[in-house]
Amino acid sequence: MTAAPAASPHAPANATLSLLKTRKSPKVLDMAGPGPTPDEVNEMLAIASRVPDHGKLAPWRFIVFEGEARERAGEAIAKVFLADNPDADAERVAIERSRLTHAPAVIAVVSKAGPHAKIPEWEQTLSGAAAATLLVVAAHALGYSATWLTQWFSYDARVRSALGLAEDERFIGFVHIGTPAHPPEDRPRPALADIVTRF
Repeated sequence: MTAAPAASPHAPANATLSLLKTRKSPKVLDMAGPGPTPDEVNEMLAIASRVPDHGKLAPWRFIVFEGEARERAGEAIAKVFLADNPDADAERVAIERSRLTHAPAVIAVVSKAGPHAKIPEWEQTLSGAAAATLLVVAAHALGYSATWLTQWFSYDARVRSALGLAEDERFIGFVHIGTPAHPPEDRPRPALADIVTRF
């Protein structure tokens, strides 16, 4: 009997490819529970940390907002918004207060990129963006939906300070994780002919 040929090490991992082809970003207003368990959050974060990282600097970190912590963060955001918009009506302030409460879990990806003798700050920032991407993919792999947002408060120094960032740290974004209330619609994707050239 002839032995079956060995599987090629380059054979496609169909489950992984299918997963990557189906990832979508739902609107956070359409998110609901259930959210990830503590063990699932830890698994997502462990996966998110497995990114290219020139120099092994780990120039990023994560902040997890769950339960009432999302509301406390929203209060900080609303406070800054009101300081700049004292005439804003209650409905508008409520929108700011609820920024992190739509999904059961929100994980901020924070860049710690800084000057280095050999590794450009830009590379460090890109490593943090890669961590955010893997976090989104890991959430999808575990059966949740995830949406990566920044919004105005990500860039406000007062909000950054209130949410625990050092002066030289920046938000790469907030990854909202939950279960969509209904299946998210896919959006048009760019044609490869429009985005690919060969040198």
